[in-house]
Parts: sequence; C-alpha cells; structure tokens
Amino acid sequence: MDLDFLRIVPSIPFILNGIWVTLLFVLVAAIIGFIIGTILSLFKISNISWLKWFADAYTSIFRGTPLILQLMIFYFATPQLTGYDIPAFLAGILAFGLNSGAYISEIIRAGIQAVDDGQREAAEALGVPYKPMMKDIILPQALKNILPALLNEFVTLTKESAIVSTIGFLDIMRRAQVVSANTYTAFEPLLVAGLIYYLLVMGLTQLGGLLERRLRKSE
Repeated sequence: MDLDFLRIVPSIPFILNGIWVTLLFVLVAAIIGFIIGTILSLFKISNISWLKWFADAYTSIFRGTPLILQLMIFYFATPQLTGYDIPAFLAGILAFGLNSGAYISEIIRAGIQAVDDGQREAAEALGVPYKPMMKDIILPQALKNILPALLNEFVTLTKESAIVSTIGFLDIMRRAQVVSANTYTAFEPLLVAGLIYYLLVMGLTQLGGLLERRLRKSE
C-alpha cells in the first residue's frame, strides 16, 4: 500500500469549501422539490381529473427514469434545444428539484390522506373555505406526520448531490476529484470526501431527530 495523506493536506481546505457549496445546492433543490411536491400532492387529491392525470404522469416520469439521465438532459440538451448555455448549478438544481418534487408529492399526499377525516368534516361544517382549510388545518397536521420521511428525503438528496460532480459543478465530490488529479492520488481525497459526506448526513440525521422530538412535545 502506498498511502500518503500528507500530499493532500494543503488541498483539504479546498475540499472543505465544497461543504457550503453542497449545502446551498441541496437547500435550493429541496425548496424547489418541496414547493413542487406540495402542488402535485394537492393535484393528486383533487376532484379535477386532468390535474390528477398530470400529477401522476409527472411522478411516473421522474421516478421511472434515472436521476443522472435527467441531469444530463438539462445540462447537455438545453444548449442544443434552446441555444442557452445553462450553468451547471442551474441545471443541477432543476434536475434535483424536479426529481425530488416527484417523491415529496407522494410523501405529502400520504400525509394528507392520513389526517383524520373528522378534521375536514368539522372544517366544512364550520364553513371554512377549501384553501384556508388545507393551509391552516390539514397541511400543518400532515407535515407533523411526514416529517421523518421529509428529513429522510433531504438526507438522500444530500448524498445523491454527489452526482452533480459529473457536469463539473464544484461540490465536495468534484473538488476531491480535482485534488486527486493534481496530486496523483485516488484513495486519500476520496476518503476525505466520504468522511465529510458521512458527517453531514449524521449531523442532519441528529438535527432531524431533535426537531421531531420537539414537535412531539409541542403536541
């Protein structure tokens, strides 16, 4: 074995700077995914047939094709189809956000349908309009029920964000690859990147558990 971690020590700050880049990427993609997922979940429980069809078709397409394929289409096909040279960051958050929205829509839909029907019936009996009922009564209760699943989706998004390195976006993984090429090493920078991802995921998991416990105490 020919391991020499001293060779990559000067480059570790460069890899560590990728943490903030990665977290920003994941946060923006998660917000987009949550907004899209919420809208799609409302479509899926709607009485309007074409809205249901659209939401089901959207979910089927984005869950039925590889995420890396969606990323490549956004990054490489957009310039060909529109002439716009899309930045790697924008292509990444669009692909990840739209993909995450498909999964989140199913999570939120299940959460809404898990809320006691009595809540809806009581709101309707009091004459509460549909939009305020969903916003103020149904969705808050649903979010408490699905919080662990949403946090798990966020953790999954953090790990899968490494795929964006394939289009040259300077996240943690891409920076580790750059260091690997510059120092003619492979294992050492990848091990550092793996450790960073592990600590991020463990930190997010602990934060999620803390938030879940506080929500339970507030009930």
